[in-house]
Amino acid sequence: MKKVLYCASTVSHLLNFHLPYLEAFHKAGYEVWAAANEQRDIPFADHVVAFPFQKSITSPQNLRAVFAVRRLLREQKFDIVSTHTMLASAVVRAAVLLSGMCPRVFCTCHGYLFHDWDGPKKWIYLIPEKICGRITDVLMVMNREDYEIAQRHRLYRGELICTRGMGLDFSRFLPVTPEEREDLRRAAGIGLDEFVFSYAAEFSPRKNQALLIRAFARTAEKYPQARLILAGTGALHEDCIRLAEELGQSGRIAFPGYVTDVRGLYGKSDACVSTSHIEGLPFNLIEAMACGLPIAASNVKGHQELVEDGKTGWLFPDGDQQALESALERLIRRDGDLLPASELRARAAEYSLQNVFPEVMGSYFSARS
Repeated sequence: MKKVLYCASTVSHLLNFHLPYLEAFHKAGYEVWAAANEQRDIPFADHVVAFPFQKSITSPQNLRAVFAVRRLLREQKFDIVSTHTMLASAVVRAAVLLSGMCPRVFCTCHGYLFHDWDGPKKWIYLIPEKICGRITDVLMVMNREDYEIAQRHRLYRGELICTRGMGLDFSRFLPVTPEEREDLRRAAGIGLDEFVFSYAAEFSPRKNQALLIRAFARTAEKYPQARLILAGTGALHEDCIRLAEELGQSGRIAFPGYVTDVRGLYGKSDACVSTSHIEGLPFNLIEAMACGLPIAASNVKGHQELVEDGKTGWLFPDGDQQALESALERLIRRDGDLLPASELRARAAEYSLQNVFPEVMGSYFSARS
């Protein structure tokens, strides 16, 4: 029986984005091994192994993980190794380099954490990518800029493919009815005449919620009907709550924590915002568009694939608070020729699981030589 090792830094990443692909390998007769940071049951995985992946690329734990993965590779002799997320991809591909084994290696880049113009600091990320590229048979990226980076620096040895993400299950994001919207707002204490922005993301320096809180506070002075929902958890969660309190916005900004009912979140919202400094292809914006919401987003890779100025929303220069305030106000006023909800949903459908899944699985199976 053929074997596949399917890896990501966290179990949640596998559960949220990869189950259809694990199922496809299982149905194709593969013995499926899933690897992440903890030992938990994962549907369609015959075996689950845990490796001590740490966020800091220089952590000694990651070196131990390299040798643990190398041992597994030698024992199991996998036919395919599929890596996801930057850290797991670096650790697992380093293990392949050291193992002496020759599986087909597929690396899916969910967004390089650097730009080509970042200067010397980009080499902290780029050097491991170049080394691991020597054994990467197929590299899949999710936006134009990452495609150009991979091509320019030759971060693969075989094929380079620009995918449309992992695919969104559209059946989970049907637009809410007017009655559902009214119920959702009533349950959240939101008036029907209020304008609600939402941003669902990990609270981290990269996601930059503090910028949005400051911009929203200024916007709310002009538009007192504005409200903001910041969903998620993370290292900066408490800092952002304190910032909202300092700016006198506790009554206007909600912090519901990690939200499982994303459709419900967007169902009570009028627009979605992302202030992230860098992205691959952000699922949160695709989900929002699938629910018919326009977007205000920083003008960075990943966002540029999804947001068309004046049509699907507004882009603003990364880190520019005044420009973000302008984008928020434009959404409230419904400036420009913003597309109706049905058209936004149609744009998002390009990234549906139905459209993306055959392309991604086709890449695996067409390369089986």
